[in-house]
Amino acid sequence: MSKPIALAADHGGYELKNAVKQHLDELGLAYVDFGTNSPASVDYPDMALPACKAVVNGECDKALLFCGTVVGISMAANKVPGIRACCCSDAFSAEFTRRHNDANALCMGGRVVGPGLAIQLVDLFLNTEFEGGRHVNRIAKLTALEQR
Repeated sequence: MSKPIALAADHGGYELKNAVKQHLDELGLAYVDFGTNSPASVDYPDMALPACKAVVNGECDKALLFCGTVVGISMAANKVPGIRACCCSDAFSAEFTRRHNDANALCMGGRVVGPGLAIQLVDLFLNTEFEGGRHVNRIAKLTALEQR
């Protein structure tokens, strides 16, 4: 991966983000942490936006986003044109959202996914390539929806 990974979390995902950061450090993967930097309450849209902008602007390769349930931060991320964020709590979804949907943001819930599973999902997400082929047209249709 030539560009860093964008990381962001609200207070509900703060601890899970830190566990994933430790794993990325162990792998020697670069990342930019857009916050939050404490367990104090913050709003997930405020955390998601700068990380997603960094992906869309080409500063970061992909985003790893965390909140308590995974729902809020994924909703916020998917409001950013160019972001294809997925909520994942299982290995099949983490792999196939890359293969078929070319997802560029993986979202996980700190109150839903434990650190061990989160690390497995991150590895699958970061190491799985988009298959292209028949899926390219579907991604183009998603992009067209954003531009309406």
